Amino acid sequence: MLFSVIIPVYNVERYLRACLDSLLVQSFPDWETICVNDGSTDGSLAVLEEYAARDNRIKVISQSNAGTATARNTGLRAAQGDYIFFLDSDDWIEPDSLQIIANRLHGEDILCFSGKRYIETTGEYLPADFLPEKTYARGMDYYNENALLPRDFAFVCVVLRVYNRAFLLQNGLFFDDDISYEDNLWVPKVLYYARTVSVIPDVLYLYRIREGSKMQEVSLKRKKDMLNVANRLAAFFIPKTGFEKTVVYRAITHHFQAVFRRSSSKDIKELARLCNWKDYWTVCRTKPRHFVSFLFNRIKTL
Repeated sequence: MLFSVIIPVYNVERYLRACLDSLLVQSFPDWETICVNDGSTDGSLAVLEEYAARDNRIKVISQSNAGTATARNTGLRAAQGDYIFFLDSDDWIEPDSLQIIANRLHGEDILCFSGKRYIETTGEYLPADFLPEKTYARGMDYYNENALLPRDFAFVCVVLRVYNRAFLLQNGLFFDDDISYEDNLWVPKVLYYARTVSVIPDVLYLYRIREGSKMQEVSLKRKKDMLNVANRLAAFFIPKTGFEKTVVYRAITHHFQAVFRRSSSKDIKELARLCNWKDYWTVCRTKPRHFVSFLFNRIKTL
């Protein structure tokens, strides 16, 4: 089996049929879909069971609500396909997506493609990122060339790539399941270990932007999680050698900036206590008069 499509499902009854229908019409037949029902309280499980009865390639695993990262890990542990395709339950893919990917795979650890954004409130499709076709001998070469480019989709968007399952398992590349923004932590670590990454320009994924989605929330807890991601990325990358670190250090600092630029003085005091200034931020800072320097001076006066 070539593909395992992993779909975390939580209270998406309204969107789930469109997602699953996009798999059933795929022109490429050699796939399984592992739907992880993450403690849904609406009719999502009934929809999953209906589709599993229609097609034995659709498998359903139910668990208590634990979040997207844990659901993805559950799916990854159960997967049997050569490549992992992460699909969000309110999104969908083009009918030939799996066939196009299958035709372009040549044993890479990762293959990247593009997608369009669908604005639910207006019915508008936003233009896709153009991704020049290229193959990289190392994941960090791909990261350094692309991570900070202006993009419609965040570079760390997990769903716009397929991943060699054996590669992920051999390197223990599961999601951290105790924080939000887990994609921001997982993708750079995966790329550090990747040996071959290919990029194709095809637009294969449809990403739904809807009101009330989890990523629209900005709370103090989510800011703490973002800061935790930056801390963990710094702890992971600072000791590593053998590659240029400027881009990854800038990306880490961008996480840090995003937290503090959107925070009140009260929140800054609490967030600042979570920072390892000496071991992490002074190392990752790439410019002497960087925003971090100004912020550090501000925090000292609070």
